[in-house]
Amino acid sequence: MGRKATRAIVEKIFMTPEGGAPMRTVDEATAVADRGLEGDRYLKRAGYWTDIDECQVTLIEAEHLEEIERETGVKVQGGEHRRNIVTRNLDLMGLAGRRFKIGAATFVFDRPRPPCAYIASITERLMTKALWNRGGICARVVKGGTIKPGDRITVL
Repeated sequence: MGRKATRAIVEKIFMTPEGGAPMRTVDEATAVADRGLEGDRYLKRAGYWTDIDECQVTLIEAEHLEEIERETGVKVQGGEHRRNIVTRNLDLMGLAGRRFKIGAATFVFDRPRPPCAYIASITERLMTKALWNRGGICARVVKGGTIKPGDRITVL
């Protein structure tokens, strides 16, 4: 975790009610234990990967998104990355095997979330390649609660 863990925050939160629909930013989200984010496609069992390879909640680093736009020109700041929570100042892979708190909710690292070909079919042709090795992680909700942009992320 190192220096990043001390100032880690949520920068943005994205959700969509159904698979393939555009992601939208939200001012807050309610994490539901063992299920995901209230109103999001995977909690509603309406995501493209439902019953195949689903994640309760996905996270991605803001710094990676900035690199992607700068290096490739692929647009990712409007949720095109299809991840729920954009973090800042946190090495997400460093959370492997750890629990962490965001706002009132507690999560546990589940696994890395590499990009798939499907994401390119509904966003930009080069999206899968752009997200390669910086696609974020999956997390499970251990304890539910409200999360908002600006919330600190604390590794437990």
